[in-house]
Amino acid sequence: MNTELMARAVPELLLGLPLTLQLVVLSLAIGFALAVPLALMRLSHNPILFGPAYAYSFFFRGTPLLVQIFLIYYGLGQFAGIRGSFLWPFLREPFWCAVLALTLNTAAYTSEIIRGGIQAVPHGQVEAAQACGMSPVLIFRRIVFPQAIRQALPAYGNEVILMVKSSSLASVITLLEVTGLARRLIAQTYAPLEVFIVAGAIYLLLNFILTRIFALIERRLMVDAVARPKGGAGTPASAGAGPVATAAPDH
Repeated sequence: MNTELMARAVPELLLGLPLTLQLVVLSLAIGFALAVPLALMRLSHNPILFGPAYAYSFFFRGTPLLVQIFLIYYGLGQFAGIRGSFLWPFLREPFWCAVLALTLNTAAYTSEIIRGGIQAVPHGQVEAAQACGMSPVLIFRRIVFPQAIRQALPAYGNEVILMVKSSSLASVITLLEVTGLARRLIAQTYAPLEVFIVAGAIYLLLNFILTRIFALIERRLMVDAVARPKGGAGTPASAGAGPVATAAPDH
């Protein structure tokens, strides 16, 4: 094994880390904003709301992310209407195509995670809030959503880690993030083993940091949930909560 090449590959591959982080952060932020209304639509009894949300989730969870990237990057340009629209300056760029594909994909998985978190909130707490005269919006904002996020946090942490790994697929549409730079370096050195070991170590370190951050947030939320009744602030948020209804997503 060529250790000198591995040492030389570290700084070269780290140059792609900012692009990887941009892809992940933008996709997760926009995807989460889309996931909340999608989760509420999935919980609706109105077929006009439930149907499109179900179809969206079914498609993006049922097709490979790589296919979705190809469809957006190579497929959208086939339509003259899109090429003539205000969206074309964005959709002709591989960066925004990758962000769009990752966003749509993570929104589907995150909506299911949030839906599970909302369903895990004890209905008795909602009834108690209704008895106190709270409006549905106020109940969702102050009772349901905070507890749903707490319930969904472990599964959402898995989704974030999966998105970090999925961002490597952006290299197939010419983006030079960590994996893209690794492929270019391999084409120059013909040493895939050494280069991919370094690339894998970078992703491993990044995901290790993320798991520690989510573990810290989970411990903090758990301490808050346990400490609240000691201060006489009312019913603990997690009291009577059922089992977490979320599961780790599988891309």
